[in-house]
Amino acid sequence: MTPGPERTIAQILAQSQSAGLDRLDAQLLLLHVLGRPAHDRSWLIAHDDDKVSSSVAICFDLLLKRRLNGEPVAYLTGYKEFFGMDLEVDARVLVPRPDTEILVEWALEVLSGMASANVVDLGTGSGAIALAIKKHHPAFQVQGVDSSADALAVAAANAERLQLDVLFRESFWLTGVIEKFDLVVSNPPYIADHDPHLAALTHEPEQALTSGADGLDDIRRIVAQAPDHLQPGGWLLLEHGYNQAAAVRQLLSHASFLQVQSRKDLAGMERCSGGQWRATPQSA
Repeated sequence: MTPGPERTIAQILAQSQSAGLDRLDAQLLLLHVLGRPAHDRSWLIAHDDDKVSSSVAICFDLLLKRRLNGEPVAYLTGYKEFFGMDLEVDARVLVPRPDTEILVEWALEVLSGMASANVVDLGTGSGAIALAIKKHHPAFQVQGVDSSADALAVAAANAERLQLDVLFRESFWLTGVIEKFDLVVSNPPYIADHDPHLAALTHEPEQALTSGADGLDDIRRIVAQAPDHLQPGGWLLLEHGYNQAAAVRQLLSHASFLQVQSRKDLAGMERCSGGQWRATPQSA
């Protein structure tokens, strides 16, 4: 594809699709190099006969090659919309997925009606879950935990830019954490070490994706640690793989959680499971 001043917006989009790029991805990348917001796709349609400068075309073609090589659009543009927030993301963190909004909705449902609450998001990454909860409950104490200092730097920058007062701290899940919480929520790694789907995720940090032979090692750790860090009646909510709901419910039940249940995504797959910690101490 030869960049030049003679190409129109319509031509660039058509040529990128011929090269194998998804139309939406092409639109988002073109809006990015044009300096326009991601929601301005209607502008592209209204100006499809406009010609673009050579410099814009060159930038677009470079991003096109990287996208066709599997690099996520969010890494190329530097941001991702999540739960009404524009989050800055890069290769230090996973790209927030729409499925995770189901987990946030459940968390907000659990917190509904509370005058105050202490919440922790484990494996916070970009801070997506913690920041979404804080945005909807500004008075609550919300913190995000991650074992990656690089990820925490991304999360802290997002919190500062969005002016949301979330505490971010480095920890391996709840190791070393002494507080008790009304809600522990997490989107942990849950892909099996040798899952074939990993081939399509080579640009994202592997330590945030994989978790042992069956993908459940980190969920087991969280379920084991959570009871010591939950207030009576507090909830543990977890995102997991599309085929892991039954196994996660079993882990929660064996750990004496109550009201163990799962929630489905828009495709009808059970993608989140959780339970409530018993309201009174277990009798000896």
